[in-house]
Amino acid sequence: MSNSATAARRSAIYLLDQVLGEGRLLAECLAAGAVDRLEPEDRARAQRLALETLRGLERADRLLANHLNRTPALTVHNALRLGAVELCNGEAAHGVVNSMVEIVSRSRKHGRLKGLVNAVLRKVAAEGPEAWPKMRVPRLPDWLREPLIAAWGTDAVTGIEQAHFAGAPLDLTLKPGAEGPSGEILPTGSVRLHDAGQVSTLPGYKDGDWWVQDAAAALPVRVLAPKAGQKVLDLCAAPGGKTMQLAAAGADVTALDVSDSRMERVRENLARTGLRAKVIVGDALEHEDRYDAILLDAPCSATGTIRRHPDLPFAKDGSEFGGLIELQSRMLAHAWGLLKPGGRLVYCTCSLLPDEGEVQVEEALDMYSDMSVDRDALNVPGVETDWITEEGGLRLRPDYWPDRGGMDGFYIACLTKSA
Repeated sequence: MSNSATAARRSAIYLLDQVLGEGRLLAECLAAGAVDRLEPEDRARAQRLALETLRGLERADRLLANHLNRTPALTVHNALRLGAVELCNGEAAHGVVNSMVEIVSRSRKHGRLKGLVNAVLRKVAAEGPEAWPKMRVPRLPDWLREPLIAAWGTDAVTGIEQAHFAGAPLDLTLKPGAEGPSGEILPTGSVRLHDAGQVSTLPGYKDGDWWVQDAAAALPVRVLAPKAGQKVLDLCAAPGGKTMQLAAAGADVTALDVSDSRMERVRENLARTGLRAKVIVGDALEHEDRYDAILLDAPCSATGTIRRHPDLPFAKDGSEFGGLIELQSRMLAHAWGLLKPGGRLVYCTCSLLPDEGEVQVEEALDMYSDMSVDRDALNVPGVETDWITEEGGLRLRPDYWPDRGGMDGFYIACLTKSA
């Protein structure tokens, strides 16, 4: 049994404890150094195991319930969940079972349950691989599933859940004229890798020829279509994919975000790619200047990113939606005041909820007499007419492109200010 494999599994269990017990997002845990002590390969494995377990949690719990008289303590339960997911996805039984038994046996609080872990996982190893593919695709929790069904219908939500369960391939945005790793060229121009491996070892990474960015997330800048020399503001810029797109187009870019740590990542990415932007850490609602074009990727529920972040439905409960919707409205109002007459503002959110997209734009159009929707801006390569909404925005969902691996959920609208 590999000590490094056991270390990665132990860290994955810790990450699951944090998400399912403390309501923390994986990104928060990783930023706090939860897996920093591991070697890079084991660090990646721990993250992958945690993500796979969260995606398959409903199935794992159904399998385990057949062999548990009562739910064990969270850490033990998460060890069983992780073990069940690995076993049902083809990992060797002896390695998984022995590793989980060792992890639990070393716990002062739960060591006495190592026998239970051994017995249950051996039963799962015998029965689980055959039962796993016959089980339903894991569903979103009711607090999110119900409003999504109200918005898009049951069939669409079923497709969204299938996309979430499948996970996300790796999409890249290339600098103009650069060559990236060989992969599928998507209709919108992104390069998709279905088995990418370690990102930093891919061709062109060190040379700054590309950056990781979901195909849906790359569309707001393509809709904005910045011109060389234009003064452009990227509001809520971190982690910087859109900032780099704007800079690569030759715009005079100001990137603003409230998080210093996240903006440090933007600085690092700009340095790696050799692109330039003015980076400001500050409150978007306090920023004052005038711009030819503005990209507002407003803080939102991030419900469109669950296929890449399956921890979100478990770490959140929807209670923050009201505050986010109010903040989006305030940010849109402030950004509109920063836009020069004749300018363009792209409002976008990585949300599946109409209240954070379509409704925000409908209300803004009613509020500002100098605002109109530029429907022609949506005529970019790869955008299908069925994605264009009644008020003139662009609605993207994970169940689109099912044969290609889906896309993030996004809402995008291009708003123009009368001269």
